[in-house]
Amino acid sequence: MNIIFKKDTWQEIYYSLRNNKLRTFLTMIGVGWGMFLYVSLLGAAKGMENGFDKLFSGFATNSIFLWAQNTSIPYEGFPKGRQMHLHLTDMDMLKRKISEIDYISPQNARGSFTGTPGEAMSRNGKNGTYSLTGDFPVGNKISEKKLIFGRYINDADVSGNKNVAVIGEEIYKNFFDAKKNENPLGKSINIKGIFFNVIGVFRVKKGGGFENDQTVFIPLSTYTKMYNAGDQIDMFAIVSKPNANVNAVEENVKLELKSKNKVSPEDTNAFGSFNLGKEFKKLTGFLTGMQLLTIIVGTLTILAGVIAISNILLITVKERTKEIGIRRALGAKPSEVRNQILLESVVITLSSGLLGFMFGIFVLMILNMATQGQDAFPFYNPTVNYGNVFAALGVMVVLGLIIGMIPAQRAVKIRPIEALRTE
Repeated sequence: MNIIFKKDTWQEIYYSLRNNKLRTFLTMIGVGWGMFLYVSLLGAAKGMENGFDKLFSGFATNSIFLWAQNTSIPYEGFPKGRQMHLHLTDMDMLKRKISEIDYISPQNARGSFTGTPGEAMSRNGKNGTYSLTGDFPVGNKISEKKLIFGRYINDADVSGNKNVAVIGEEIYKNFFDAKKNENPLGKSINIKGIFFNVIGVFRVKKGGGFENDQTVFIPLSTYTKMYNAGDQIDMFAIVSKPNANVNAVEENVKLELKSKNKVSPEDTNAFGSFNLGKEFKKLTGFLTGMQLLTIIVGTLTILAGVIAISNILLITVKERTKEIGIRRALGAKPSEVRNQILLESVVITLSSGLLGFMFGIFVLMILNMATQGQDAFPFYNPTVNYGNVFAALGVMVVLGLIIGMIPAQRAVKIRPIEALRTE
C-alpha cells in the first residue's frame, strides 16, 4: 500500500485528528482502557500466582496430612467411639499397597496445632515453653527449613537415638546472643531435663508455611523414648507422586487403614486429614480463572472501544463528504479513499492500545515496588507475557481494519456529484 509511505496521507490523518481533539480523545479512551485492564489485571493475577509459588516454595504441595480420631459407626462387633492409632508399621503397609505414594513422613509433636501443651525448655537461666516435634529426615523434603545455622536431622541421628535439636529462630534469639550472631552449634539446651546439642537453626518466612520459628525438631526415635510412645505416631505427612491424583491417594490411604483396623468403610470420622494438594489445586484453578476472566473482560472492552472508533469514523466520513467528493472529482481512486479511512482506524486503535499498554506496565511497576519485601502478602513480581500483549495488539489492528471497513465503504459509495452538492 503506497498510501502508507506518502507524506500527504499522514498530514491528512494528523489534521483530521487535530480538528476533532475531544472526540478523538474520548474514542481512544475505550480501546486504551481495555488494553490497560488486560495488562494490569493479567499482570496482577500473575503477581498473585508468583506470590503463592513463593509462599509455598520448598513445600510439597501434593501433600496429605493424616491423623487418627474416633470411630463413629459400630462395625464387626466393635462399638462406635473407638480410639484409632497410627503406627510406624503403617508406613510400609501403605507404601506397599498404594503405588502412587512417593514418600511418607511420620511426626509426633507437642504444642502448636496438636492441642497438647508445649514443652518447657531452658538454657543458662533462660526459660521458655515451645513446640516440640519428633521428625524423620524426609520431613524436611515436605517442608524445607531455611537453615541459618547448621543442618537438619539425618538418618544417623534417628538410628542412633541422638539428643540433637534443630531450633527455630525465636528460640535461638531467646537462648543465645543473636545481636552478636553467636554460633549455637554444638551448644546445648535443656528439654524436659535432657540436654540436647543444637545442630541447626531455621527461619520461617513471615506469613507462610504451616510451621513457626518457636518449634524444636528432634529425631523421632529420641522423641519416642522421651515420651514412651512405642511405635505410635501422631500424624503422617504423605506425598503423592507428581502425576498421581491426590484425592484418590487420600481416599485409598483411609480405606487401607480402615481395613487394617476393622473400621467401617463408610466411617468418615475414624481418620482425619487435610489435603493440601486439593486446596492448592483450588487456588491455582482460581488464579487461572482470574486470568481467563481478565482476558475476556479486556477483549470485550477493547472490542467495544473499536466499535466506538467505527461509529466516530462514520460521523467523520459524513462531515467530510464534500472533501471526499472533491478528491474523487480530482481523480482519487475508490481504493485510495478506502485505504485512507482504514489507515485512520488502525492509527487510532493502535495508538490507544499502546498508551493503555504503557499505563498498565507503569501501574504494575508501582505495585511491584509497593509489595517489595512484603512476605505476609502473597504478591510478587507482577509480569505479563509480552507474546499475549502483542497478540492482543495484533487482534486490535485486525479489528480496527474490519470495523473500519464500514465507514470506508460508506466513503467509497459517495458519488462525487452528490458530494459536491452537499452543504
